[in-house]
Amino acid sequence: MDISAFITVRTSSTRLPQKCLLPFGDGNVLEHVIRRAKYFKLNPIVCTTDESVDDVIEKIALQEEVPCFRGSTTHKLKRWLDCCDAFGLTSFHSVDADDPFFDGELVKKSMQLLAKGFDVVAPTISSSNGSATVGYSLTRNIIRRACELTQSDDTEMMWYYLEKVPGLKKAILPEENVDSIKVRLTLDYEEDYWLLRSVQRILGSLASRQEIDHLFHRNPELHQLNWFRNDEWQQGQLAKRI
Repeated sequence: MDISAFITVRTSSTRLPQKCLLPFGDGNVLEHVIRRAKYFKLNPIVCTTDESVDDVIEKIALQEEVPCFRGSTTHKLKRWLDCCDAFGLTSFHSVDADDPFFDGELVKKSMQLLAKGFDVVAPTISSSNGSATVGYSLTRNIIRRACELTQSDDTEMMWYYLEKVPGLKKAILPEENVDSIKVRLTLDYEEDYWLLRSVQRILGSLASRQEIDHLFHRNPELHQLNWFRNDEWQQGQLAKRI
């Protein structure tokens, strides 16, 4: 499949300032995510804001020879819709720059499921709980409908607004590894960064999720480095929805 991956990113993070620019592997976090998308033969489009602080993101996209779209700072849905229109796209997958070890094969399976007539394919439950394997597959049409319904200019928690669309056809990507251990591989806190850096140093930037699972199975104490942050992170996600 020809899959457009919107790498959604901005520098104005608060818990871990400018986390997308932190050193990671042979570059920084954003460069790593772009290169990982290319490795899985996705078509990355860096999707950032039109704020001047994010000029550096556009510069990185240019250096990595991938397109960059700039739009609304807080209205994520509008930014995605405008990005679809700018590139003539009817569907895409959201790759969060917070998830440096996303699984490109799961991205492909998510998009294949979307093509069966769904508006949205949500991540696996384990991914949504912090394992950060896969994002959302979305159609342009559902983004447009959600934008028409919302009166808010802040749609950072975009799934909250998607769920309000009448007749939404939604699927949740099935779990593939029912024996997966609990692990937090999203980047929000300093402890997350050090765990992710450790995984990268041990396995390399292009490690498969199977290799990562094996690492944590062999070293079950490793996940404790940042797992205590997961409850705080999930509560923060819920608070943003209110």
